[in-house]
Amino acid sequence: MQNATLHQLKVFEAVARHSSFTRAAEELFLTQPTVSMQVKQLSKTVGMPLFEQIGKRLYLTPAGKELYSTCQEVFDRLSQFEIAIADLKGLKQGTLRIAVVTTAKYVIPRILGPFCQRYPGIDISLTVTNHQYIFDSLSVNRDDLYIISQLPDDSEAQTHPFMENPLVVLAPGNHPLAHEKDIPLERLAEEPFIMREPGSGTRKAVQKLFDDHGISMRVKLDLGSNEAIKQAIAGGLGVSVLSKHTLALEGLNSQLAILDVEGFPIHRQWYVVYPSGKQLSAIAQAFFDYLLNEGKQVAERTAFQGLL
Repeated sequence: MQNATLHQLKVFEAVARHSSFTRAAEELFLTQPTVSMQVKQLSKTVGMPLFEQIGKRLYLTPAGKELYSTCQEVFDRLSQFEIAIADLKGLKQGTLRIAVVTTAKYVIPRILGPFCQRYPGIDISLTVTNHQYIFDSLSVNRDDLYIISQLPDDSEAQTHPFMENPLVVLAPGNHPLAHEKDIPLERLAEEPFIMREPGSGTRKAVQKLFDDHGISMRVKLDLGSNEAIKQAIAGGLGVSVLSKHTLALEGLNSQLAILDVEGFPIHRQWYVVYPSGKQLSAIAQAFFDYLLNEGKQVAERTAFQGLL
């Protein structure tokens, strides 16, 4: 293993974690052939195959399972080393690793801007992903801090609310209901819905509201991207429910309207989370304090200027 490189191990770990060369390539901003080549070279170094493909599924071989476990230990130790060095350097330089759910990408970069200006020597590693990936990362302490809107069911993690995340009903700007007030939920149910994929936090919250009222929701289209949903709404394919923050910075030229519907907005929170017992680095602690004390004001200062 002396000939194995840290880059190869990172590529292998990503493939093993996702059980997919394609998703690993997307996460690492590499081409799929490059990822395949790195894994192939690492397999050659180990002297045994690391993966086997059965049908369309990718599985770790016994050697692959051993190496994956080793990689997790190595990366955990390297992370602890980086934290120790960052603490020795204070806040002058180092890396802050943050993982956020998809909708938070509209909020966190605006919060990070002033923080990075205050501490220009700090580098940011920002991962935008779904709740399940974050819960998995939280369980293995992969990042410094996590931003989520749906709390894990069985986690002992430290969770701290820091900002509201209201869910609103969106429709095309020329929709017949756009200027109506107090629209009954039953009337909204007559509209075709465009929703995030099953399992998303937003969809679960909307489904619960409809279920509580004994009303069925007609989902016409599932999409895995908030931006794709907004384009579909503008194209007249239906209405949807998204975080109000997805409309940030669209201004007066927005083609979307927020409908005044009974039961909306659905009030939710953003939470900053980290594993219980984790000792935050000086950098992570500084951002944590900044998020709780200043984050909301910084984000809202520019979020909805000129909107609707």
